[in-house]
Amino acid sequence: MKKIRNRNIVFLGTSLPRECGIATFTQDLLDEFKHIQGFNPPRIIAVNNNETYLYQEQVLREMDQHKLSDYIETAEYLNLSDVDLLVIQHEFGIYGGESGEYLLPFVEALRVPYIVIFHTVLTEPSPKQRHIMNRVAELSVKAVTMAQSTIKDLSSIYGIDAAKVEFIHHGVPEVKTESRSELKERFGYADRKILSTFGFLSPGKGIEYGIEAMRGVVRQHPDSLYIVFGKTHPVVKQETGEVYRQKLMDLVEQFDLKHNVLFVDKLLTQEEVIQSLVLSDIYLTPYLGKDQAVSGTLAYGVGYGRVIVSTPYRYAEEMLADGRGLLASFRDPASLEACILQLLDHPALVEVMEKRTLDLGRTMRWSEIAKAYAAVFQKQITVSKLAKASARAARSAKAKILGV
Repeated sequence: MKKIRNRNIVFLGTSLPRECGIATFTQDLLDEFKHIQGFNPPRIIAVNNNETYLYQEQVLREMDQHKLSDYIETAEYLNLSDVDLLVIQHEFGIYGGESGEYLLPFVEALRVPYIVIFHTVLTEPSPKQRHIMNRVAELSVKAVTMAQSTIKDLSSIYGIDAAKVEFIHHGVPEVKTESRSELKERFGYADRKILSTFGFLSPGKGIEYGIEAMRGVVRQHPDSLYIVFGKTHPVVKQETGEVYRQKLMDLVEQFDLKHNVLFVDKLLTQEEVIQSLVLSDIYLTPYLGKDQAVSGTLAYGVGYGRVIVSTPYRYAEEMLADGRGLLASFRDPASLEACILQLLDHPALVEVMEKRTLDLGRTMRWSEIAKAYAAVFQKQITVSKLAKASARAARSAKAKILGV
């Protein structure tokens, strides 16, 4: 009996140590594949911006985001390789050309079957954005989205064949930590109610509204502390420096909240991210973009059963349904304050919400999500090989008929 060899999977996108959410997502998925049978350790083709990175050996090739010839050469490289399946991480901003259009000649030259994971699905794309996503999906064997709400959009807005679309939750890492009370004790917050937000700092995060909401919160709960974890987004810092962070710090000073708002200006390790969530009583995402279809930070909050107060962007509405959190109005400190106080004033409600959220969160751990991806990968590789074999057989039959 012929032994089936392990499958070779390659990911195209950003890679650690580049500071990018896509890079973290890819790394988490790769790490989990070490425990799944039937696959060799997946590799990465790293898309670079204008900086140089010290990559690990899992990066088999680099590609300059802004150099079109790199895309063509990489497609030719893959065509001659033993790669069974390519996984394209699609996000606007990491590929070159207008709206990342350099990806099109790449997929059009590619003869290796590929799956595309759409990390952003806009409800009002530009004609160029729509065309790129439609074409990339058209040539793929499967298009993955991480939010139920975007499945219909990919078909109705982007014209993507609904049969090609697969929904898989955003993954959440499994990290063992101490309990909330133990972590609070260790970090000196034993007598505090902790609210938190983590992730790269940028103006779209709406942190200023969370800070202003704390003015009313502390009048009734002076022990409350809002911790903003994270450094300024590298792109934002390059373009405007620390203007946004300084604006937030000035608000803290203006509202006399130095005892109730804390900034932790660093890129958290995975363990620190989970610790920040576990010690929190409330996780806050006061984001401003109503069309945000997926949020890795919110996924993490759900994954660890935190009670979440959020503005009603698309992913939050989906993930906080069925009593898993509270939604406040956009750009409305009073609405955020009311939601926070409702939770701080009713511990029993928090307990019920945490259980509901954790029930969903357990299904989002990377160990489960990786299995879902592995099943999709294996199926599509098999389907692609059968299709190629069928095409070869058809060509051979035609040649015989023609006497070639």
